Amino acid sequence: MQRTTLTIILLAVYVIAIIGIGLWNRKNENSEDYFLASRKLPAWLLAITFIASWWGGGSAIDLVDHAHKNGLSSFWIYGVPVLIATALMYLFSKGIRNVGTISQPELMSQRYNDKVALMLTIFIIIFMVIASAVQVIVMGRFFHAFFDMGYENGAILGTMIVLTYSMFGGFKGVVLTDLLQFVFFLFTALFLFFLAYSQSGGLEVVKINAMANAKDGYTSFFSNVADNLAYVITFGTSWMIQANIWQRISAAKQGSDAKKMMFISFLAFIPLYLMVTYTGMFSSVIYETVPETGIIPDMVSNLSNPLLSAILFVGLCSAIMSTMDSLINTGALSITVDVFQKYIKPHAKPKTGVIVARIATFAMAALALFMALKIQSVLTISWIASDFLTSGAFVPLVLGFLWARGTSKAAYVSMIFGLLFSTYNLMVALELDLPVAWEIASAKQAIIGISISLIIFVGISLLAPSDTEKSSRFIRKANVFGRY
Repeated sequence: MQRTTLTIILLAVYVIAIIGIGLWNRKNENSEDYFLASRKLPAWLLAITFIASWWGGGSAIDLVDHAHKNGLSSFWIYGVPVLIATALMYLFSKGIRNVGTISQPELMSQRYNDKVALMLTIFIIIFMVIASAVQVIVMGRFFHAFFDMGYENGAILGTMIVLTYSMFGGFKGVVLTDLLQFVFFLFTALFLFFLAYSQSGGLEVVKINAMANAKDGYTSFFSNVADNLAYVITFGTSWMIQANIWQRISAAKQGSDAKKMMFISFLAFIPLYLMVTYTGMFSSVIYETVPETGIIPDMVSNLSNPLLSAILFVGLCSAIMSTMDSLINTGALSITVDVFQKYIKPHAKPKTGVIVARIATFAMAALALFMALKIQSVLTISWIASDFLTSGAFVPLVLGFLWARGTSKAAYVSMIFGLLFSTYNLMVALELDLPVAWEIASAKQAIIGISISLIIFVGISLLAPSDTEKSSRFIRKANVFGRY
């Protein structure tokens, strides 16, 4: 009872603090203010909000459970894709910032045309809703584990908290709360790492325990890598083009700041994801099987010190919220800038854009909550969301910076294919009785999807007339590798 009371008090203080930050930053004159903080944020702060967006919630907490079962090679599920995506974005970050658009679809409109931009908007909204649902699921489970409330009520409460400060503060509010949330979660992750280490007896005991349970290759980084290739391919390619990260790149003061942001993030992700992986491995000595609520919630709820337990709970909530607020804000950006301002009311007053942005933020949160109440599998939903971006948007986005011969028609058709391909796989994953020539959520499926998308894009580009002057002008402006 004492632990519950302390947790509620600390959570209330934390919520008031982050809502206060959101309200303090509610004054936004236009969409660029609301979504990019007027491009005035320093590289180190953008790096922290980037790290908080990816190293949090579903990925970090879910990785502990996977590492408990599969050992060090579980790093390939989330850690390796994050490093691949960050390295690729380091190469492209200067070009993304040089183009200077507010959103990804605006960039695609400059490179191709409005039809392609609209297709990308559809992909972004789908991805952001599904990815936000993952965080709602994790929040629902945490509130269910710590308080006497059902999963549904926990999911609703967590969503309302994130919605309140995200809706008023815009991107600057999200960034500043991400800073606070990152510090909270870093403390929590470090504490749980050393707790698991001390309780387990260290890595040698982990090795002995793995041998006793016939877990071959448990401490090998390259064990069963093939089993995780689907996640490496799908997560790595889709996260590289994730719109909420491009939003942070676009918010940098200039191209050099964007590259600095990605470099800092790359270096930080290595120890952070390794720490989470080893926490799961140490827990294999403590837990014979993964508890129903998950290893991390169980570790925190079983701490003998109620105050420490409450602090760590808030730290975990902060990680989940930092990821969710980023996803919701970017989805709202697409609805506001790429749908409302482009197709519904192009000449709307700046203040109207801010109002629509807040309504869009509410809509994103509501859709994510609805999905989370229907489906409750973290890894599966994460993969489904990423599959849409990998099959539908990766090829035209990346080659748009590199290949002037790539045409708008080729981009549009390849994206239509990706949308149909991913939707079909989603229906199969939802257990509809449909024929399929590959295993769902497999490396084969990921390779087939991105390969056909590439063939369509290249084939149509070579056959159809192209506007090389427009595309060359875009590539020169992006100047990804400093050739001009």
